[in-house]
Amino acid sequence: MLDRHLHPRLKPALNRLASVLDKPGMSPDGLTLTGFAIGVLALPFLALGWYPAALIAIVLNRLLDGLDGALARRRGLTDAGGFLDIALDFLFYALVPFGFALAAPAENALAAAWLLFAFIGTGSSFLAFAALAAKHNIDNPGYAHKSFYYIGGLTEGTETIALFVLCCLFPAHFALLAWAFGALCWLTTTTRIWSGYVTLRSLTS
Repeated sequence: MLDRHLHPRLKPALNRLASVLDKPGMSPDGLTLTGFAIGVLALPFLALGWYPAALIAIVLNRLLDGLDGALARRRGLTDAGGFLDIALDFLFYALVPFGFALAAPAENALAAAWLLFAFIGTGSSFLAFAALAAKHNIDNPGYAHKSFYYIGGLTEGTETIALFVLCCLFPAHFALLAWAFGALCWLTTTTRIWSGYVTLRSLTS
């Protein structure tokens, strides 16, 4: 919901940083992999209850995720880079709830499972429509800078990262936050499936 409003405001700053990083030894895919490696550190940090360290890893992961796209736009977007970016993003999103489950299984495991279940809904509806949108050459002016179609929803990247930040700041409330956000994710999944179905059906009717 907030991504399309936040991205244009962040884009100038990311582009300036990308211009500094645009050196022969630097590549968008390298930034993607580095950002993912840093993000993976959030898993053991969360499991150990080191929430400030986990928060730093999460924020750095998201910063590098923005910078790899900005650098890719300078160099030229590639399908391989777009695939690597989204695949590792989804893995990163999944490892954070798992980290909270490891931190306090009795309190967090069921809520973390619910959140991961909800992420499967948002992720599968997102990727399924993106694949068919490419097949039918459906334009997406709201996210023209992306490698493939981004179908919107109530819970997108910005909202998910806000959730992770809140969970790190208030780890005792993880279960409550996860149950609530998971419910919002299912609203997103429902609207995506319906709008995607209607859109694709209109192309064949």
